[in-house]
Amino acid sequence: MLIGVPKEVKVHEYRVGLIPASVRELIANGHRVMVEAGAGAAIGFTDHMYEKAGAQVIADVARIFAESEMIVKVKEPQPAEWERLREGQVLFTYLHLAPDREQTMGLISSGATAIAYETVTNQQGGLPLLAPMSEVAGRMAVQVGARCLEKEAGGAGVLLSGVPGVQPGRVAVIGGGVVGSNAARIAQGMRAQVTVLDRNLRALEALDIEFKGTVETIFATSDAVERAVIDADLVIGAVLVPGAAAPKLVSRATVARMRQGSVLVDVAIDQGGCFETSRPTTHADPTYVVDGVVHYCVTNMPGAVARTSAVALNNATLPFVAEIAAKGWRLAAAENRHIAAGVNVHAGEVTHRAVAEALGLPLAALN
Repeated sequence: MLIGVPKEVKVHEYRVGLIPASVRELIANGHRVMVEAGAGAAIGFTDHMYEKAGAQVIADVARIFAESEMIVKVKEPQPAEWERLREGQVLFTYLHLAPDREQTMGLISSGATAIAYETVTNQQGGLPLLAPMSEVAGRMAVQVGARCLEKEAGGAGVLLSGVPGVQPGRVAVIGGGVVGSNAARIAQGMRAQVTVLDRNLRALEALDIEFKGTVETIFATSDAVERAVIDADLVIGAVLVPGAAAPKLVSRATVARMRQGSVLVDVAIDQGGCFETSRPTTHADPTYVVDGVVHYCVTNMPGAVARTSAVALNNATLPFVAEIAAKGWRLAAAENRHIAAGVNVHAGEVTHRAVAEALGLPLAALN
């Protein structure tokens, strides 16, 4: 199969769909790879490294889209990119379609087969291609939240760790999955006072065992979420409904009751956000303030640590890329239900139930 890797065009997105090591593996298995010139240069993967791995480096991105049988990216295609997709072509990347009607309609119009990293599953019922970026985002959430709490960044001037004689900052993590557990680890390591809220008692039990009771675990009723948010210096939204829009768990009225200078970090923003006051932001302009509360809602948080993120993502995606390339997407999806779960759009129709329901569009059976 001829696989194309364009340079990401989203603002401050420096990750790359395939790193040189992944290209080498695919070339060794008989595939061809075309990489746009400069696609990985910002994170230290030079054109020479790609050529050494066996890729053909092409300056003309239009040619890459025109000739490639499968396009491998990181972030959702931007309008100029989905207009280049064609019927019979496979797009493999993060899509997050549930809150994004415009992109969905663009992919429908293209006729391409769009497979979303975030809905590919595994035998344990997890999301293996979302997990590495969730790990990164969870760890980053505390880091950026701590920065936003600094006074010159608009925050209340709170040091999460505190110092001897001064109470540490309070961190509320809504969601105890991959994002939430990683956020809790970093926050607890910084000596913050951490509360994790979730409706999954097994997840809370696992966190309680891991942290030996040093992290508070609370069943996430509406009342418990409201109280935790109002008391917190930093709130991290870490909820996920696979493929669907994130539920709005924190109302505008609750945000208005938070202390001035407190911070919300919405890691769920790719799926529409879990705070009623959330709206997407970029690395170029990451924060805004509502009712005195700083909001950090960057839609591609892991892009800030692009080299680490690109390598971690490739570790997870390469086996699936290789399987689709070896078999073609139809056979791969027929034989592997986890790949089938990733198919969101095919030949002008939505094939993922959560996306169809979120956008009020007809659902086509993949078979």
